[in-house]
Amino acid sequence: MSTSPTPSTSTATPSAPAPGSSRRRLLAAGGLGGLLLAGTAAVGSASASPDDDRHGAGSRDVSMSVPNVAALLRMNVRPLEADAMVLVAGYHAAGDGGAMVVRWDPRSKLAVNGGTVLADPASGRDGRWIQVHDGVMDFRRFGILDDKVPADAALDAMVNDPYIHRVEAHSDLLFVKRHTFARSRIVLDFGGHTVRTTGIEKNTHDNPFGAVLYFKGKVTDTVVKARLSQPMPDLADVFEVPDSAAFKVGDWWAVTIDPEPGKGKYEQEVQRLVEITQLVDATHIRVGYKIGWDLAAGRTFTWTRIEPVDRAHVRNMVFQGIADGDQYTGSHPIAYEYTTNCDVEHVDAVGTFWPVIMRRWCTHYRTRACSLRNPASVTWGGAGYLTQQIYCLYGHVEDCHVANSRHLNDLTASAYCYVTNCHGDGDDQGPFVTHGQFEHDLVYTGNSGLMTFANSGAAWGSVAKRITVRKHVCSWFVARVKITDLTLEDMQVIGKPALSGSGMLWVNADGVQIRGCTASGPLIVSQASNRSQRANVIADSTFTLAKDAEITQANVTGDLHLERVTLKGLDNAALRNAGRLILSECTLIGAPNAAPVTVTGAALAVSGGELRDTGLRLAGTGEQSVALSRTRLGGTNAARALLSRTGGARTVRWQLDGCVSSAADAATAHVLIGEGTNRYRAAGNTFAGGRLELAGAAFGGAGALLHSGCVEDGVTRTAMPDEGPRVAHTAGNQLI
Repeated sequence: MSTSPTPSTSTATPSAPAPGSSRRRLLAAGGLGGLLLAGTAAVGSASASPDDDRHGAGSRDVSMSVPNVAALLRMNVRPLEADAMVLVAGYHAAGDGGAMVVRWDPRSKLAVNGGTVLADPASGRDGRWIQVHDGVMDFRRFGILDDKVPADAALDAMVNDPYIHRVEAHSDLLFVKRHTFARSRIVLDFGGHTVRTTGIEKNTHDNPFGAVLYFKGKVTDTVVKARLSQPMPDLADVFEVPDSAAFKVGDWWAVTIDPEPGKGKYEQEVQRLVEITQLVDATHIRVGYKIGWDLAAGRTFTWTRIEPVDRAHVRNMVFQGIADGDQYTGSHPIAYEYTTNCDVEHVDAVGTFWPVIMRRWCTHYRTRACSLRNPASVTWGGAGYLTQQIYCLYGHVEDCHVANSRHLNDLTASAYCYVTNCHGDGDDQGPFVTHGQFEHDLVYTGNSGLMTFANSGAAWGSVAKRITVRKHVCSWFVARVKITDLTLEDMQVIGKPALSGSGMLWVNADGVQIRGCTASGPLIVSQASNRSQRANVIADSTFTLAKDAEITQANVTGDLHLERVTLKGLDNAALRNAGRLILSECTLIGAPNAAPVTVTGAALAVSGGELRDTGLRLAGTGEQSVALSRTRLGGTNAARALLSRTGGARTVRWQLDGCVSSAADAATAHVLIGEGTNRYRAAGNTFAGGRLELAGAAFGGAGALLHSGCVEDGVTRTAMPDEGPRVAHTAGNQLI
């Protein structure tokens, strides 16, 4: 299929216009051609017919113009000197936007492309009209004025021309081919016009790089293997190599580490396109990247030299995909592989199949103000994304939006990337994800949409590190696998009734720090890794729990600090963490008919704060301790006990200091201890109403009880052990 209409083939030989008329037309044409030829017309005494042999050698100083390309190709070129220039007033007709200036090269044998190189294809002679330009080219100068004919050949000609640095579209376009380019330093600006792909050639199997525009750097055959003789620490940027002379500062290399023996086959901590910044010594080089993991001696790196595509930008495109397309018939606009500094902005897509912007092995880039609505699929793996980034470094995705898509942003095995002010609606598929292939140092700020990290499976490691999320709004947040040093700030998780499990905030207790967050569904804390050196802290946040909620799971072995946290809706909730749990100035709220919170962990410390219409029921299988200091307890619950225990064959240590407990009714116990072995100390507390039930059988043998300096206002002692060497509860208390 031709990519540009065939110029008119009228047999009339054009003659030159009158001088005045010629100059007016030149000025009206504007741009490079108008300025050049208007000046020429001023010095020429008259325009001559192209058939007039009298002008011979002086033809370069005479302005000539033709109405269109067809007329240009009919000109008699015999009298023209080399580099004679002609203004073409339009491609098909004067003023149609395809105006250009061309020069005559009688010896040229360049391939005719219908735009920058023109000739009558039927002549069979040497000689070409070469378009004169300043590096900015336009589809209209190839005769492409709309989307009625394919623009593929024109695109290839312009992008592959090293003298063109900018390609512009001034109309809607049709592409039916999938193009691969190795071109650097070029801008494709579609001017806000629509690109259609009706009838596009089929893609190959499972190929997200079969885009309309695919920029790919060159992978050379220069490969270096390097085995670590010493461990390599986190944040190192100096790499051990056999011979640094094999590298050159400024060159780019793809570096990959081998999978660790016994781990998943895709578990590779380092997969990046990096620049060599220094030859440190004979066996060490520095690169522009700090690794994110501790690497043991014996691990092996593979270095492959790359000649990347650099600064190939795409802008201002509206892309219409094949709404019912599949992996073969579907379409998507842009893919990059082995590239640097390649930006995409203002690309708005509908009905795509593979990601709108697909990147792999890309470093230093920006994706800005792009969108995707209603892709062809949101269930096929890899389909329905706005952007996927694999082995990428130093990327920034900002001001983007999706509707009813699979993912807005997927960062797989990538590092040091930012996602800012991006938003997804119809977000049940999860706009923001990572793959779990050792992503690290990622920052998300001011976004909205469901978010889940490192959730793709054990074969990739299910690992990520140093991810920060700020000012985020979503219906679901899950980072439950091996996420180390996760930071969440000012996040709101608001569940949707139609989305099962929504409202949850689920995190891994490996250096997790949460501040200023709320969740309308459960808070779940589990532990899948233990790499971090920092404390697990949840602070200044509020979470609402459903019945039987498991707040902390038994696999949490590290200490967990909750500071100024409010837990609402407690009804038979469970704190099962094996490590120490510290609640500082927290508020726990249940209901008069709700079951108390079950605590199975070894140690619970509560400082300040309040327990309202709930309670703590210690139900572990081993020894436990609970310490309450300056805490307010009040109301009642379904068990009619604010502090209690279950299980007989174990020791529980109780410590109450300076607490104030107010029971809602006479049947509610402040403390109910009736079994097992207990070592109990209560000092300086105030109890109002209700009852105290401390059964004698619970304090025999190794048990002990000291209840002193307390105020009991209207409290009924329904059971108290006999005093003795290990039991004292009469002296020093004030009973009102």
